[in-house]
Amino acid sequence: MPDSVRLALGTLTAIRVPAPRSVDRRTAGRAMLLAPFVGTLLGVLAGAVVAAVRVFTTEHRPTTAVDLLAAALGVVVLVVLTRGLHLDGLADTFDAFGVKGDDDATRERRLAVMREPGIGAFGATALVLTLLVQVAALTENAVSGYGTISLLAATTTGRLAATWSCTPRTPSARPDGLGALVASTVGRGAALAVTLVVVVGAAVLGQVDDDRAVEVSLTLVGAVVIGLLVAAVLRRHAVRRLGGITGDVLGAIVEITTATVLVVVALGAGIDIPGLHLPR
Repeated sequence: MPDSVRLALGTLTAIRVPAPRSVDRRTAGRAMLLAPFVGTLLGVLAGAVVAAVRVFTTEHRPTTAVDLLAAALGVVVLVVLTRGLHLDGLADTFDAFGVKGDDDATRERRLAVMREPGIGAFGATALVLTLLVQVAALTENAVSGYGTISLLAATTTGRLAATWSCTPRTPSARPDGLGALVASTVGRGAALAVTLVVVVGAAVLGQVDDDRAVEVSLTLVGAVVIGLLVAAVLRRHAVRRLGGITGDVLGAIVEITTATVLVVVALGAGIDIPGLHLPR
């Protein structure tokens, strides 16, 4: 198994793989290019749980209750498969954002806050709200019959956002750590190529619906694009407040982007465009 694959799986999941024989910035860049495909793997595993819960329980319980249970378990599977590291990064990042001030000393305090083992009010709030949004949006998508594919698109796009966070012009906030290892290791051309693959994949994924194939594809592609835009805003905010990215910031970007894609698909189900019928 190539070192880049080992690093991608070992960093982004709880899947046990042999440690990379050597880790340099070139290997790190390749690993981050693989990040979206690791997200796809996570989405397949979590999506399978969502689908299984709905199949085995729909006949015995009200549909809404089943969809809520399926969504909650799907999110739990993602947490387990990632050891909760992305959520930990989300909490640490927002705790750091909560530190007031604009000078260099404040920036250092923010980075120090991110290293603290506890979770503060800002981090706890971000953690709870993000999980709530993910479960609620995934529930709505499950009700619409698109729970599994929306989750697959969300986990893939979340990791694609991490790939873009490792392109040039996004520095590391620290001279050490994961951020320093992966910052600016991914060329923009390579990131664009992987993005094209993800967008095409989202469009193809939408074809699972025989009745509204075009509409579902447009919804998923739109969710990918909007998710990446939200990630770009968060990334720029991190650069402004922290000086660059860290491993925690990458985790926060993954979780926020995942939630965004799920929400966009859920909201897209209720939009009526003349001449088109979005999934309901």
